[in-house]
Amino acid sequence: MSESKTFHLPDLGEGLPDATIVEWFVKEGDVVRLDEPLVSMETAKAVVEVPSPVSGKVLKLAGAAGEVVVTGAMLAQFEPDPNLPQRAEGQDTGHHHGPPKPAAPAAAARPAPAPTPTPAVESFDHERDDAGTVVGAMQSSDAVQAEAAVAVGGVKAMPAVRAMARKLGVDLARVRATGAEGVVTMADVKQAAADPSLLLSAPTARGTGGASAAARASTARPEPAPQGERGSDRARTALSASGKPMRTSPPGSGASGQPEPLKGVRRNMARVMADAHAKVVATTLNDDADIQAWAPGQDVTARLVRGLVAACRAVPAMNAWFDGEALTRTLHPHVDVGIAVDTDDGLFVPALRNADILDARGVREGVNRLRTQVQERSIPASELTGYTISLSNFGMFAGRYATPIVVPPCVAIVAAGRARFQMTPVMGGFESHKVIPLSVTFDHRACTGGEAARFLRALIDDLALAD
Repeated sequence: MSESKTFHLPDLGEGLPDATIVEWFVKEGDVVRLDEPLVSMETAKAVVEVPSPVSGKVLKLAGAAGEVVVTGAMLAQFEPDPNLPQRAEGQDTGHHHGPPKPAAPAAAARPAPAPTPTPAVESFDHERDDAGTVVGAMQSSDAVQAEAAVAVGGVKAMPAVRAMARKLGVDLARVRATGAEGVVTMADVKQAAADPSLLLSAPTARGTGGASAAARASTARPEPAPQGERGSDRARTALSASGKPMRTSPPGSGASGQPEPLKGVRRNMARVMADAHAKVVATTLNDDADIQAWAPGQDVTARLVRGLVAACRAVPAMNAWFDGEALTRTLHPHVDVGIAVDTDDGLFVPALRNADILDARGVREGVNRLRTQVQERSIPASELTGYTISLSNFGMFAGRYATPIVVPPCVAIVAAGRARFQMTPVMGGFESHKVIPLSVTFDHRACTGGEAARFLRALIDDLALAD
């Protein structure tokens, strides 16, 4: 028997300490070939398909779908087959097969800082070099970072599409493919989940082997628990058998059952929020913007972005990055706005680039594009970093004022609450005017209270304009 080879989970390009297993394309005992799909892993950015680094027999896999694997830990073990194609010695794939290196506690607790940009937009394209409140890739291997549709079990689909099918309980083999060259798209999966009658009566042709078995297992719905075993169906009483009052659950326990580990986007969000809370000296100002002069049909998001840009021009100190360790500040000549996008998986903050030169239509098209990419989990990693200030329009759901979180290296975030009507004094009496409540949180180490107040004033003044 040839010597076994251990494959350690590489850094998937985001500087995160772990990733979550979404779906194995093989099982122990299968024979896999070099660069064939091995597993899909969920990170804070997307679902990434990791290829096999060798050709040979799979001896051991790290865990089941849903389990978290630490970067640098064992992902799989193989028995290489000398009769099958192998990667040449010395060929750099970006896979780090050595044992995991101990990380400094402080470094592991915080995300990698965004690089200091030049005025050119291209400086934010980290893929070539190579986050409600808002706010990589293998080092040299295109195999992991390129999220191309590949055939697994005879079905072609992007990694994110496979993850969505698994989440919705849709068998990809029964989905009608409308994409080019028979690729199952995200829309195909969502339509099939919404209307099961669109599913094919029989699965499409599948290959044999571990990949198809894994695919079938990944899309199968879990068996429901017997009726009598469901906690919500058990008889409940306020008294124990001894007749004394009792708790039905320990204090602080969740109503939904057992604790579950945070994964993917939510896991990263928890780290980022904790890091921001520990590092930023946050102060929040609140006020209302009178928008009574607006003509009907105004795009609220576009106006908020325009007002934010005007405020950044008036007070450049709020459109900046701050390094709390080196005590340095970087003022930006351009305005890249991080737009908060709330999803079931967690919070994303894609960057609307060059907002200072976009008109209302450009802002709307840019926001729609970013939201679509976030929902489909197809947004590039470079679009989730490098923004210079953030915007959260939480008022589209509910709420008036907030204390939004500033995520370093940014120094400010604007949050817009739910619009309302209020009585406003005017000459000769009172009128009912429509207003938007605004909250601005800023890092008081980098900005003075006067700068923040003048910024908010400039934002309110621009929003008060008719158009």
